[in-house]
Amino acid sequence: MKKLMRRIIGATKDESFMHIIENIEVLVSKTLSVFMVIVILVAITDLGIFIFKELFTIPYGKFNTTLYKVFGLFLNILIALEILENITAYLRKHVFQVELVIVTSLIAVARKIIILDLEKIGGLDIIGLGVAILALSISYLIIRLSNSKDAG
Repeated sequence: MKKLMRRIIGATKDESFMHIIENIEVLVSKTLSVFMVIVILVAITDLGIFIFKELFTIPYGKFNTTLYKVFGLFLNILIALEILENITAYLRKHVFQVELVIVTSLIAVARKIIILDLEKIGGLDIIGLGVAILALSISYLIIRLSNSKDAG
């Protein structure tokens, strides 16, 4: 019983506790990586099926109408790849790379703009997207300048 109490007390010390937390973080990150790979593979399969159906079932000349959907699906896969890169970068360095997060956000907003149906969206929404892009771009610039000063 005394040994058990010593182990419990030892596990609650700051250093031991932080080691346990780090192990849990690594396990969660690895699990997320595996799930993200599954999501990417399913998305690629979905994209392939969609393109195949669109090429062979739509009359000639009508493919341009679904081109935005194809671009959206491509960008979804790119966003998923960026998220996977964020997770694996965390696993390598145990630090979130803010630059990668901002780039992923920029891709997500760009995707939204590319697939945007201007007939169904209001001016305020477009302004909001513009402000989001501006804020993310400024953030990216600040991070890049900060990183280049640190490296040099």
